[in-house]
Amino acid sequence: MQYPPPRTWSALASFLLLGPTLNAETVTDWPTWRGAHGTGTVPGATPPIRWSDTQNIKWKTAVPGLGFSTPIVWKDRIYLLTAIETSEEAPGAKAPAPTPPPPPPGGGDPKGKGGKRGGPGFGGGPKPTKVHEFVVVALDRATGKVAWQKTARREVPHEGKHGTNSFASASPVTDGERLYAAFGSRGYYCYDLQGNLLWEKDLGNMRTRGTFGEGASPALADGKLIVTWDHEEGSFVTALEAKTGRELWRKSRDEISNWSTPLIVEVEGRKQAIVAAARRTRSYDVATGEVVWEAAGLTENVIPTPVVGHGMVYLMSGFRGNSIQAIKLTAKGDVSETPAIVWSVRKSAPYVPSPVLSGPRLYMGKSNDAYLSCLNALTGEVHYQDQRLEGLRGLYASPVAANGHVYIAGREGAVMVIKDAPQFEVVATNKLDDRIDASPVIIGRELYLRGHQHLYCISEG
Repeated sequence: MQYPPPRTWSALASFLLLGPTLNAETVTDWPTWRGAHGTGTVPGATPPIRWSDTQNIKWKTAVPGLGFSTPIVWKDRIYLLTAIETSEEAPGAKAPAPTPPPPPPGGGDPKGKGGKRGGPGFGGGPKPTKVHEFVVVALDRATGKVAWQKTARREVPHEGKHGTNSFASASPVTDGERLYAAFGSRGYYCYDLQGNLLWEKDLGNMRTRGTFGEGASPALADGKLIVTWDHEEGSFVTALEAKTGRELWRKSRDEISNWSTPLIVEVEGRKQAIVAAARRTRSYDVATGEVVWEAAGLTENVIPTPVVGHGMVYLMSGFRGNSIQAIKLTAKGDVSETPAIVWSVRKSAPYVPSPVLSGPRLYMGKSNDAYLSCLNALTGEVHYQDQRLEGLRGLYASPVAANGHVYIAGREGAVMVIKDAPQFEVVATNKLDDRIDASPVIIGRELYLRGHQHLYCISEG
C-alpha cells in the first residue's frame, strides 16, 4: 500500500485555516472522527439520501460488544473500537446494586439546560464486576467482512460510566501508516495497518465527574499523538511520539472533566492543538506544548469538538447553560472578553454532539434534543433556531454534510436528511432497526452508520 507524502497533512491543516476555499477537494479517506478536514463536511461525496433496512444497504456487519466510537476509514479498510463484557467475574467482586434503566432518548431539559447529575440515567453507573475485552476491529470496506480483530487489553474497568456512554467511545485515528486506538484508562495502542502491535502506553486511571466515563479521542499532528486527560484529579495534555509512544511533553491543566477532542490547525506556519474546556479553552503549540492563546466562556462538561473555518475557531457547550464562541485563529495570549472573540451567542448550544460547518453555515443541535439551529458562521446571525426534527428522539451523534445535504442521526435509528441551506427543508427521514450514538461517516457514494448492533454500509446500486 502506498501512503500519502507528508505534505498531505500540511494541506489538511491549511484547509482548516482557510475554511471553504478548498471545498472542491474530494475526500477519499476519513482518518479521524470528524473527517479529513475536521469540519464534518465531505467535499465531492454523493451519498444516498434514502434508505431503510431493505433499501440501499450494501452490507451490514454485526459488531460484538458495545462502543460508540465513530469508525474511521483509510483506503480499503474501516477501523473501529468496541468493549466486550465477558462472563468472567473479577476475583472477590460484589454484584452491583440494580439500577433503573436510562430514560428514553431526549437529552436534557427542553429549554436547553443540561440534566441534573445523580439521578437514574443521568449519573454514572456502578463499578463493573466483570472482565471486559477492549477490542480493535478492522473490516474490509467492500464487503464488511472482518479483516482482523485484536484484543488490546482484558480487565475490569476501574469505575462505572453514564448509562448512555460506553467503554469504547473514543475514536481511533490513522496517519495512513499506523493505527492509534484510544481506550483512555485502558491504554493507548499503536498498530500497523495489518494489526501488528507496535507500542502501547498506559497513562493511569481517570476519575471522571459523576463516573460519567470517558470519550475524548486523540489527534495527530507532526508525528505526535495529542492526548487530553481532563478529569477530577490532575488534568493534563500530552504529546506522544507517534512512532514509539514516547512522551515528548506534558502540560498540567487547571481543568475538571471534559470530553472534547483536540482540533489541529496550522496558523502562520505553526501547528496548534485547540482544546475546548470548561474553565478555559487553550490552544497549544504542538511542538512545545506552550499555550498560544486561551479564552474563558464555555459551560461545564464540555464535549463538542471545535470546528474551524473563515479564519476562526467555533467553540460551544450546552450543559447547565449555553455558550457559542467564534474566536480568531490569530489570537495570542488571554483573549477572554476581547475583540479576538468575533461573536458569541448564549442560546441553544449542543451538549454531546459536535457542530458541522458547511461553507458559511454552522449547524448544531440543542442540548441532546432533536432540535437544530443554523447560524451564519461569519456573523453569528441566526438563519433558523430550535427547529424541531420530527421523527428523531435525542441526538448524540454529530451531523455531517455532503452534496448539498446535512445528515442528522437520532438515537433511535432515524436519520434525517435536510437541505444544506439557510432555510430548513427536510429531504428524507430514514429509519434503521438499531440505535445510533456514533457519528455518520461519508466517503464517496457510501454512508457508514454504526449502530449498537451493526455497522451499515449504505450505497445506491
